[in-house]
Amino acid sequence: MRQTSSRGAMPLSLLALATAAMLTACGGGGGGGNGFPFFPGAGNPPTNPPADGTYKAEIRRTAMGVPHIKADNWPGVGYGYGFAQAEDDLCTMADSFLTYRGERSQYLGGDAQLVASSTIARPKNIDSDFFHKQVISADVLQKMIAAQPDNLKQLVEGFAAGYNRYVRDVKASGKAHEACRSEAWVKPITAEDIYRRMYAANLAGGYSNFLPNIANAIAPAPAAPTKMAARSGAKKGALQLAAVNVPEPELQVGGKEGVGSNMIGFGTAATGDSSPLLFGNPHWYWRGPDRFYQAQLTIPGQLNISGTSFLGIPVILIGFNDNIAWSHTVSTARRFGFYELKLAAGDPTSYMRDGKPVKMQALNITVNVKQADGSVAPVTRTLYKSEYGPMVNLTAFGTPFAWSQTTAFAIRDINGENYRTFKNWLRWNQAKSLDEFIAIQREETAIPWVNTVAVGRGAAKAWYADIGAIPNVSPTQVASCTTPLGTAAGASLPRVPFFDGSKSECDWQTDADSAQKGAIGAARLPSLLRDDYVANMNDSYWLANPKAPLTGFPDIMGPAGTDPVTFRTRLGHLLAQGRIDGTDSHGARGATPDTVKRMVLDSRALTAELFKMQALPLVCARSTINVVTDPLTSEAIGRDIDVSAACSALQDWSGTGVAGARGAHVWDEFWSRASRIPAADLYSVAFNPADPIRTPRDLKPDAAPALQQAFGAAVARVQASGFAENAQRGDYLFATRGGQKIPLYGGCGGPGYFTIACSENRLDKGGYTMDGNPNGNSYMQIVRFPEGGVEAHTFLTFSLSDDPASAHNADYTRAYSAGKWLKVPFSEAEIKGDAAYRSAVVSE
Repeated sequence: MRQTSSRGAMPLSLLALATAAMLTACGGGGGGGNGFPFFPGAGNPPTNPPADGTYKAEIRRTAMGVPHIKADNWPGVGYGYGFAQAEDDLCTMADSFLTYRGERSQYLGGDAQLVASSTIARPKNIDSDFFHKQVISADVLQKMIAAQPDNLKQLVEGFAAGYNRYVRDVKASGKAHEACRSEAWVKPITAEDIYRRMYAANLAGGYSNFLPNIANAIAPAPAAPTKMAARSGAKKGALQLAAVNVPEPELQVGGKEGVGSNMIGFGTAATGDSSPLLFGNPHWYWRGPDRFYQAQLTIPGQLNISGTSFLGIPVILIGFNDNIAWSHTVSTARRFGFYELKLAAGDPTSYMRDGKPVKMQALNITVNVKQADGSVAPVTRTLYKSEYGPMVNLTAFGTPFAWSQTTAFAIRDINGENYRTFKNWLRWNQAKSLDEFIAIQREETAIPWVNTVAVGRGAAKAWYADIGAIPNVSPTQVASCTTPLGTAAGASLPRVPFFDGSKSECDWQTDADSAQKGAIGAARLPSLLRDDYVANMNDSYWLANPKAPLTGFPDIMGPAGTDPVTFRTRLGHLLAQGRIDGTDSHGARGATPDTVKRMVLDSRALTAELFKMQALPLVCARSTINVVTDPLTSEAIGRDIDVSAACSALQDWSGTGVAGARGAHVWDEFWSRASRIPAADLYSVAFNPADPIRTPRDLKPDAAPALQQAFGAAVARVQASGFAENAQRGDYLFATRGGQKIPLYGGCGGPGYFTIACSENRLDKGGYTMDGNPNGNSYMQIVRFPEGGVEAHTFLTFSLSDDPASAHNADYTRAYSAGKWLKVPFSEAEIKGDAAYRSAVVSE
């Protein structure tokens, strides 16, 4: 094993090879039956290292530390990628492998929460452990592995080996990642750990939103009620159903608002030259296991892909190669549904299906839990799966939704049975044209919970699609299979199938072209090709381009003309149209890299543009407002609030969230409260599906009292924060690196910012800091295909490394703060010519 370096990098010492610990499959045993057995521990997948038994990769780093990994084969490029990710983000990765193995409680205690937010939010460790051992059981893991093509298996094997190599190096050297390198939980992994991590990424649109409900779905003990008691119970259930009030669950990836994203694909009619142009910008996690990592992977003649993936994923998920570029946004399509099960008499773990009892699959799962004295004690739960999926505890929905002697509930996630996702992405990594890219998407129909926009070299049109794994339920089934409880829950679970599990006629359907059982076929899913532009900002497929609304698709895909779109969606389309027409402030018409770079960072807030001058006379008629309660938090205020300074600040405010803007926080706090006023009471012009980008609009004068309460409460929050009403944006919207604040810009989607920096932190609790669990602009890319090359400009807003001691912990964030895009090197000449170029060969 050796590592060599060039151009300013010191050679690293030779380190002895260590034997990787072999980890057993998660999950557990459990009774068979009904044709879907659970296998015992699957063991490690067979490895296929290169013929000479070695791994070898060259890791070339350029500005901002971006690694360009080059190898002769798939195991080699995986090896380099695993090494590079670990070198930059070891602590986050090692922590996440505990999550996917179900070992958090063993090392960190059962009651502690996950360190950072992600697609599973921040549950308790013990719930996370039971969830992952239940959902990624041994049979699921085996199916996941078996479904992968050989090149992907080799990537995974190499990635695990490269990660392990870095773990050995850092533990031996005693340098870097001081926060975790000596911890017992920072240890070697197996390929199975990577497959678990990959599979878990599938579930963000379904199971992940119900993690505590699945982890705590405990069956009641069998009982033998009398006939009289059973009749009494049925009557009581009917009374409860009449009064049920289901709380709104978090159905979107990342929570109620969703973490979101923006993307626009400009065709050649918009760019004015022979190349289309892609802007992609996920608003994603800045910390934790789902944060993005930027890299380029190259196997000469086989692979040359640049872009980003989640930590622990060996395939580029958003990016570009020599001929195509694509991005994603979270889709509105539901990817899951519930089944209400009628239980067999006297057995709450058997359910009836077409008149016959079916035994649930029992998994006796043990989680080791660290105790207060440092010892470890086992905790065992028996969790169950049905043929639909895991049992789920919906007691929070109300008493009728509890697992009783007669009724239980299962959840089915279409992506729980979708093992094609990373095959799809790997094929995209290698795609040679937009036509091939589209054909792959239709063939695999595998994308798990996101929309796609793509452009290609030589292609005049840009592509939009929400073609992926989506439950196939017919309108007839929705009418005949939705249970009374499902109907009661419908307002809180819009477009989520909630079916009767006792009838096979309520099974999700399969089309002739379905890629998996129970999924909609590609021919019935929405897509659009346009030579002006296509876009998505997390509203439904309906308005990929307002000039050509998409309609007639299954209801489960999302609203089409029935609901207003968000202000962020409206602004995104206005930005695209303004750039094409040249009616914005960025110069002559046409989408060029320079104009789009400026356009997407200009931090406009659409609600301010629409409503500021209408609102000020309504809320600033008096210098004080008596505020009763805060409409946002329901906290009692009960006093007069002096709003004169806030009114003055808003009068002078530019209406943007640029770092130097003064007064933007007053508007943000105001609009977060004003938006809670019912639309019928707030707007003079209601939403019109024939004019979705310009409606609703105009504030009703009659809304003045409610707007005054919202404004007074907002000003009270600002005054409590210690930030002046005319404070600059960058003073209270910031990221901290090395104890220094880096000023930022933009805002949340609610007020209609397109440039996103959305803190979960209250203004009066230290400002809108991006140091906790925020979401916002993350990996940003602008890509076009000039003749003979690729032109790409990128940001990784939170920087590449999680290690505070790393040179790449803050450099990209500072560049983002200054608006200095990185023209990322792609060709061999560009990589080797980069001023920050350094190279190291890792091998074993």
